[in-house]
Amino acid sequence: MKVAESGMPDEKLWETFFRPEDILRKMGLSEKVKDVVDFGCGYGTFTLPAAKIVSGVVYAVDIEEEMVESIKDKSKKSGLQNIKALRKDIESEGTGLKDESVDYVLLFNILHGENPKKILREAYRIIKPGGRIGIIHWKYDSTTPRGPPMELRLRPEKIIEFGEDLGFKLEKKLDLKPYHYGLVVEK
Repeated sequence: MKVAESGMPDEKLWETFFRPEDILRKMGLSEKVKDVVDFGCGYGTFTLPAAKIVSGVVYAVDIEEEMVESIKDKSKKSGLQNIKALRKDIESEGTGLKDESVDYVLLFNILHGENPKKILREAYRIIKPGGRIGIIHWKYDSTTPRGPPMELRLRPEKIIEFGEDLGFKLEKKLDLKPYHYGLVVEK
């Protein structure tokens, strides 16, 4: 199942919203982290910088074949050999990765679908004990220039509640101006 309309802008505008490497480092990604999964990798805005930081593999998972092929092309052109792009419907199929097999999961602008808990549950399943999940989401603010409809945007408190219900512990909150917030939770 495709996640509900995200309001994701074209790639050039999207890239102006973030400084990906800075955000990833603020969220705890470092050379000490081995394997990472980017759920709904989209344009690869965070996939490629993550692959430059971590010591292992970055699994770039997206439901859109076009995005998966784009990631493969971008990783090849940039000489990054530690990216594995996978086409999967995370909500209905999961990631296909083994239980407790990765150190970090990126859930960036993906928790606005019909069942965000299902996505969090899959992240919990594949993350190792002590592993982290970085979450970025659109602020609950109608003045943002893009993003999903307001009724689909989750406030940080709701995501924290969902995570705690599954067994995650909040590590930190971040204000990722101008349009997003960030959370880091630990298993």
